Amino acid sequence: MDKFKVLTFDCDGVMFDTTRANQAYYNDLLHFFGRPSMTPEQFYFAQMHTVDEALTRLFPDPELLAAVQDRRQQTGYTHYLKHMEMEPDLIAVLEKYKGRIGLAVATNRTDTMNRVLAMHGIDHYFDLVVTALDVPRPKPHPDPLLRVLDFFQVAPCEMLYVGDSELDDQAAQAANVPLAAYNNPALAGVFHLKRLKALEKIIAL
Repeated sequence: MDKFKVLTFDCDGVMFDTTRANQAYYNDLLHFFGRPSMTPEQFYFAQMHTVDEALTRLFPDPELLAAVQDRRQQTGYTHYLKHMEMEPDLIAVLEKYKGRIGLAVATNRTDTMNRVLAMHGIDHYFDLVVTALDVPRPKPHPDPLLRVLDFFQVAPCEMLYVGDSELDDQAAQAANVPLAAYNNPALAGVFHLKRLKALEKIIAL
C-alpha cells in the first residue's frame, strides 16, 4: 500500500451516478427549444465537460445559446439533484479517511457542486472543493489538481486522484498525479477500481 496524504475525487461517475440527472437536465433544455434528445455521443461529451462546453456543443448558434443560458439560469439544477445516485461505498470511504488524510473534490461541475454535497449530507467530509469556476482552465488541463496540491502543500506523488473519464486521465498525467481509474479499464491509471472500497487496499494509514 502507498502512503498518500491526499485523496481527491471526481464527481460524476465516481462519487455519484449522474446519468439520469444529467440526461434529464440537458434533454429538458433541448426539448424546451424544440430540439431532440441527446445522442449517446453528445451525452458522453456532456458527462466529462463543463456545462458551458456541453451547451456550446448542443447549441452551436450563438444567439440560441444565449437564450439557452438564460433559461438555464432561470431553471437551475436543484430539481435534478434527486436523480443523482451516490456510489454505495462513498460514505464508508470518507468516514475511514476523514481526519487522517486530506479529502478533496476536483470536478468540471460549476455552480452545482456545493449544492450536490450539501443535499446529500457529505459536504463536511471535504477539506477542499475545486470546480471549473475556481481555476483558469478545467480538466483536461491540470489546473484543478494543481489547485489541490497547492492547498495541501503536497507533492504530486502524495495525492491519489479517483476519476473515470479521459479528461480525468489527461489532467492527472499533466499534473503528474497518480490516477485510480474508476470503472473504466480503457484509462491508463496507476490503479483500476470497480468499487470505491478498493481504495482501502491502496491507501495506507
